Amino acid sequence: MLSLLHIENIAVIERSEISFERGFNVLTGETGAGKSIVIDAISAVLGERAYRDMIRTGTDKASVRAVFTHVPKLNWFAENGVEYDSETIIQREIYLDGKNVCRVNGTLVTVSILRKLGIQLINIHGQHDSASLFDEENHLIFLDSFGGHSALMDTYREKYSAVLKLRKEMDALTMDEGEKLRRMETLRYQIAEIEKAELQVGEDETLEQRRKLLQSAEKIADGMNDAVENLYGGDDTDGATAMLSMAERALSKIAKFSDDIAQLHEKVADLMYQAEDVSRLVLDARDELSYSEEELDAIESRLDVIHKLRRKYGATCEDILQYLDKAKQELDAIEFADDHLERLKGKLQKAEKEAWDAAYALRKLRGATAASMSRRILTELAQLDMPRVQFECRFAETELSANGADSVAFYMSANAGEDLKPLSKVASGGELARIMLAMKNVLAEKDQVSTLIFDEVDTGVSGRAAQKVAEKLRSVAEHKQVLCVTHLPQLAALAQNHLLIAKEEQGGRTYTTVTPLDIEGRKRELARIIGGANITETTLKSAEEMLRI
Repeated sequence: MLSLLHIENIAVIERSEISFERGFNVLTGETGAGKSIVIDAISAVLGERAYRDMIRTGTDKASVRAVFTHVPKLNWFAENGVEYDSETIIQREIYLDGKNVCRVNGTLVTVSILRKLGIQLINIHGQHDSASLFDEENHLIFLDSFGGHSALMDTYREKYSAVLKLRKEMDALTMDEGEKLRRMETLRYQIAEIEKAELQVGEDETLEQRRKLLQSAEKIADGMNDAVENLYGGDDTDGATAMLSMAERALSKIAKFSDDIAQLHEKVADLMYQAEDVSRLVLDARDELSYSEEELDAIESRLDVIHKLRRKYGATCEDILQYLDKAKQELDAIEFADDHLERLKGKLQKAEKEAWDAAYALRKLRGATAASMSRRILTELAQLDMPRVQFECRFAETELSANGADSVAFYMSANAGEDLKPLSKVASGGELARIMLAMKNVLAEKDQVSTLIFDEVDTGVSGRAAQKVAEKLRSVAEHKQVLCVTHLPQLAALAQNHLLIAKEEQGGRTYTTVTPLDIEGRKRELARIIGGANITETTLKSAEEMLRI
């Protein structure tokens, strides 16, 4: 669960440290006081998108640190090389230049990797979730999530991928006769042009190195001659080998008089032998030098052929030869396309049958899940003071797609005697809030996330319905940590931990504070929610009575 949230320089919050408890936590305050900023800070530390506009004016960075306790040993830690600790600390720094620095238990992680951890720690439900309920494209996702259909879905998608692959292969082989003939003519010309050149792998590199040598042959020959003369000597001078030989003979005569001189003699003798060996190698290399204008012209001509092929088919001889293989394969495929298509049709029929079988199995499971989910949602709605509501999932068959061969739409009737209609056409604001809460509670039963955040999901709810919503959230909080941003006194009254978000001005700057309330503080805050800024004895008494519920 989320135990501690430390916020620095996010919007109007300069610095705040907020402690959350198990059970039902409520955040209240005047409109605009900064309740949504706290939720934005939590979203940021979970890896959700953060904006530079979040950074408090006059500062160059914002930071959020969250402490989670009783964290299970999720696979995420091992997969991302982060040390596991049941007390997990997440930190995120957001800079004006757009840079983000994220750490989990001191280890740097990327924002995208952090997000994968965040969704396993907290679920945030806001007013925007209503739109997702209206969108029928999401209904199938809700149903599969409730039913835990991932294993069968994986099996189906494997079959469907095989179908797509075969269809793609067949499309590639299907072309009109004119296009087919033009392509075959092009491929035959390209194959003939490359084969005529009789390329060898690495030939271009070898030729370029030889050309470079021939182009500098005279300079190389002059240098080699100088080296030979310096090693062997000329008409007027002794070479290095002769001089080393004389030095060796001189030292050999006196080596017996001193161990030090003997060691020097050995070293000079070694140098003499090495010089003689190198001299022979240099002499052989000079004698092997050959230079021919005809050879250089032949190399230039051959490289010209290779360069023309390079411009068309690849950067190296190896690339060109690979292109040749692909061209031959494509030509064979086109020439024998009809036979290949017939074979693929047989494979496609088999693959489509397997995909449809998997889709039907998925449909059957979805049907059972829909009945179970509908019963659970109706039970939840009855507890939320909507006992006469009718709810069902309606299926329609579709073509094979990534999600099977079904479309699902949620239908309901909020009042007795009314026909069931699409969800978006029958639910009022207050009804929708309760429907969303019911569905979120039902879906939450299937996941392991220990903390749920409800951001003003009670909008449009009042009176008896508000009391039912409050009781439902308190009931959920018996099993999970619940954080709720609300304007309803009924919800605030049932909180086990009540936090007040307040805004004030100091020195021309706006500051938001977060304060845990004691019983007297809760009484005054409830009175404000009930009666507005004018707190009276009557509203205080009403607040006190609500706290005794």
